[in-house]
Amino acid sequence: MQRTLCKASFANMSEDRIRLDPRSLRGIAHPLRVRMLGLLREHGPATATGLAERLGQSTGATSYHLRQLALYGFVVEDPERGVGRERWWRAAHRLTTLDSETIARAPAEAEAYVRAVAASYADQVERWLGEGATTDPAWIATSTLSNWRFRLTPEEAAQLHAEVFALAERYRRDGSDVAAPPGAEPVVLQVQLMPFVRRADESGARAPGADGGDAPFDAGATGGGD
Repeated sequence: MQRTLCKASFANMSEDRIRLDPRSLRGIAHPLRVRMLGLLREHGPATATGLAERLGQSTGATSYHLRQLALYGFVVEDPERGVGRERWWRAAHRLTTLDSETIARAPAEAEAYVRAVAASYADQVERWLGEGATTDPAWIATSTLSNWRFRLTPEEAAQLHAEVFALAERYRRDGSDVAAPPGAEPVVLQVQLMPFVRRADESGARAPGADGGDAPFDAGATGGGD
């Protein structure tokens, strides 16, 4: 199993991806660091002050966490932008990958990291919902919060994972030199694939149609068919 998380695209990043190991997990398994790294990947280089303003944090806090991210190889200084004592930072990679071997070797750190990533994904949805009143109707019609329940073997789940990611790759336009068609806007596709865990108070009975459901975000629905 391989999980690719915190995805973004900037052509000036020095490497394509960082593969987490137990040591580097210790450096990123923090909610604020995940959010800061995501902002650097999404918006490009920034200072501790700029990140503090975006995140509602103190400059001291963002400065400390930037140094920790640098220590573990997630960010690097951008000396071409610095003026005087001002320090600019940029993400060192476009992608962060967490695989099953690392999860097994450092389960507590892996869980903390994945929880931080999940929180950042939930924040993306909350921000989108907060802007819903001003969203172009064309985008409302194409946006969706959907889920399906399947009965799959691990091999089938791996195949589904691969097919979804292959489809997403067809639409990626990374780098400033890649032209996008007129009307293109930044969008985010979130993918979560995991075993379904029942709550303690749920019975084993399955309602008709419980294996799937889809509800686009429109005037009549705000969630999936779970």
